[in-house]
Amino acid sequence: MSTLETLQAAIGYTFRDDQLLRQAMVHRSYLNENPDFALGHNERLEYLGDAVLELVVSDYLYRHYPNPEGDLTNWRASLVNAKSLSEVAKELDLDEWLMLSRGESKDKASKARQNIHANAVEAIIGSMYLDGGIEPAATFITTHILSKLAHILANELYIDPKSKFQEKSQEIVGITPSYKVLKEWGPDHDKHFLIGIYLNAEQVATGEGASKQEAQVAAAFNGLIAKEWQG
Repeated sequence: MSTLETLQAAIGYTFRDDQLLRQAMVHRSYLNENPDFALGHNERLEYLGDAVLELVVSDYLYRHYPNPEGDLTNWRASLVNAKSLSEVAKELDLDEWLMLSRGESKDKASKARQNIHANAVEAIIGSMYLDGGIEPAATFITTHILSKLAHILANELYIDPKSKFQEKSQEIVGITPSYKVLKEWGPDHDKHFLIGIYLNAEQVATGEGASKQEAQVAAAFNGLIAKEWQG
């Protein structure tokens, strides 16, 4: 495991109390296997970080965009959802520092890992806030999360892909899309689905996900790319 100094360099902040940062990396499952570990898990830090993240993003959007509440809410949701925060975790290589159970350590591609990643990012924000106040937390959020806003707006990623594909398909070809489950696999607690999106008999694209809804969204997103309807 890499040192905490390396992680602090990655997030751009040096802690006065680096045990806060260490705790931000502790998943509940690790303590199940290591009950004598000196620190608690990261869920309280995650709770705090979630609130700080929402405040900083909301404040930024309010101050920089005169758009109505609905727009700001959708943009914020695109910035702070689990998928977006999981991407931040991957950019920071948080798997190097995450303290997980042996089982969770092996399960790198599931929806559960995405949530673990997102929660760890929120826990980091919470730990920074406790250690240094709002300023370092806001700097981290601006650098790693708000920096994605321009891309989200330019590509209308804040619009649900299913809604956008239906709108485009009705506008351009006069057809309402349909979805079909092509394959499902895995145990009940970790199901996986492959779903196709269709315009009449034409299979436009497919998508995978840990639920039918998630797979449909992925199929619609891939369908927008296949039809070159992103704009």
